[in-house]
Amino acid sequence: MDDTRRFGPMVAGERETLDHWVDFYRETLLLKIDGLDAAQLCKRPLPPSTLSPIGILRHLTEVEAYWLREVTLDEELPDYYCTQTSPDGDFEDADPATALADVERYRREIETTRAAAASWTDLDGPVRGLRRGERVNLRWILTHLIEEYARHLGHLDLVREAIDGRVGY
Repeated sequence: MDDTRRFGPMVAGERETLDHWVDFYRETLLLKIDGLDAAQLCKRPLPPSTLSPIGILRHLTEVEAYWLREVTLDEELPDYYCTQTSPDGDFEDADPATALADVERYRREIETTRAAAASWTDLDGPVRGLRRGERVNLRWILTHLIEEYARHLGHLDLVREAIDGRVGY
C-alpha cells in the first residue's frame, strides 16, 4: 500500500483541520496493518495484553460507528463485535477466518462515517444523539476521535514491531 498521506493543511480552518487529522489517522491504521496475513492480524504478541492488529482495527470500527453515526446522527446500530456475553469482543474475539472481512468492514464503515460527519456542518451546536445522557458537539467528537486513533495507533506500533519487526508510519 502506497503512503498517500499528507501532513497538511498547515494553514486551514478548524473543521478542515479536524477532518484532515481524522482521515490521516484512518489511513495510518491501514498502512500499519498492510502486508499482514490473517494469522498475523490476529496475533497477540505482547502478553498479558490481548491487543492484536485486528482487535485494534475492530475496536476503531466500533468507535467510528458509535461516535459518528449513533451519537452524531442518533442512529440505532447494533454493535459489530461487542456483545452482552463478550463486552470486549472487538479485541478478544478476533479470528483469522474473519480477519480480512473485518478489514473490509472497517473500510466500508469509514466511508459511511466520513459521509455522516460531512453531513453535520455545525461544530458548536449539540449533535442529535447523547453520550451517557449528555449533550456533545461535533468539535468534541472529532477531537476525541483524533485522540482515540493516536492512542491506539501507538499501541499498534508496538504490536506490529513485535509481530514482524516493522516500524514506521
